[in-house]
Amino acid sequence: MQDKVVIITGGSSGIGKALAHEFGNKGSKILITGRRERPLMEAANELRSQNVEVATMVADVSKEQDNQQMAQLAMEHFGGIDILINNAGISMRALFEEVDLEVIRRVMDINFYGSIFATKYCLPAILDRQGSIVGISSIAGYRGLPGRVGYSASKFALRGFLESLRTEMLPKNVHVLTACPGFTTSNIREASLTKDGNLQGTSPRDEQKMMSAETCATLIYGAVKRRKKHLILTTQGILTVWMNKWFPGFMDQMVYNHMAKEADSPFK
Repeated sequence: MQDKVVIITGGSSGIGKALAHEFGNKGSKILITGRRERPLMEAANELRSQNVEVATMVADVSKEQDNQQMAQLAMEHFGGIDILINNAGISMRALFEEVDLEVIRRVMDINFYGSIFATKYCLPAILDRQGSIVGISSIAGYRGLPGRVGYSASKFALRGFLESLRTEMLPKNVHVLTACPGFTTSNIREASLTKDGNLQGTSPRDEQKMMSAETCATLIYGAVKRRKKHLILTTQGILTVWMNKWFPGFMDQMVYNHMAKEADSPFK
């Protein structure tokens, strides 16, 4: 990955920030985006302290124009794009019967349309270099999670888009990876939207028992380097995907019972 130009949306925290360090420390040139300027600048300064060449852009992936400007910035600053990592994402936690539909729209705009917009505007440059497009989906994109209907729907949609795109790109030698982390330590649960669109503020899960963002980033880096098509992370995640394929009825009850044990579960 030496001197490869890598764009990472949502690169100021969590998996995105860890990916910026992983690729940057391997010699890649990095462009990270984020909606908040301060954490974005702090992340960039951390990278520069490790001699990583990095550019930044305050951007909202749900806005088409921001994605167009992001691709233009990468071309102007680095002269090309090798890898796009569609990482920016948001979650939600509420029962469908109670949730404000605007919450689901917001989740879809960021998680799904954000990836559509970013890929559309970066694709011409990636085609030139026969590079890679990566989508950070989720185990929730294989197995729907109760209480997170909007999040699961967005990740299912993202996985379908990436599968279709990967097939279209076969004759053009562009690599498309669908990476599906399980529960990973990040701020996504703290920033998760409640039924009325407010931030949840705290995580309902034991973060210490999850895969670290750094481990997740290392595994994704390896999958990009090997140009893998799929990456399903964590033992629990692999088992969940397998069990859901063969025993869907059993998994309905298992997943419900598991999610109902969360602190302040909406099922109670």
